Amino acid sequence: MAAKMSLDSFDKKILDCLQDNSDMALAEIARRVGLSTTPCWRRINRLQEQGIIRARVALLNRKAVNAGVTVFVAVRTAQHTAVWLARFAKAVASFPEVIDCYRMSGEIDYLIRLALPDIEAYDTFYKRLIAKVDLSDVTSMFAMEEIKSTTRLPLSYLP
Repeated sequence: MAAKMSLDSFDKKILDCLQDNSDMALAEIARRVGLSTTPCWRRINRLQEQGIIRARVALLNRKAVNAGVTVFVAVRTAQHTAVWLARFAKAVASFPEVIDCYRMSGEIDYLIRLALPDIEAYDTFYKRLIAKVDLSDVTSMFAMEEIKSTTRLPLSYLP
């Protein structure tokens, strides 16, 4: 996990560039942030070593890979033991259609976001999930329209 640290304006500009396009040429990043390539490269490496940059990935078009349906799954359980949580976490991690899974406060214990081709694929997921772990209640919500979805994190909160 990245340690909380202070980043300067060059670091913030580098992170902004990489959030736009992680494949951006080093020379272009350096030009945009106002550094030469070697110090820019050193800063990127430091940001990676410190865990601030955790990965560089390609963002795929969900519809092009037949995973255009977004489903949110609200899970409640009557079991709140470490053993149950480990089994649940292992089960969720084993499903490639799970994009996100969060332990929540409030009435819902866990919230899962799925990327699937259709309702039938959701039904298959549901059956596989309940076969692996005991749940008290499962509520599914199918997204009708995506208003905003981003991988970009706000940098304005950095010290």
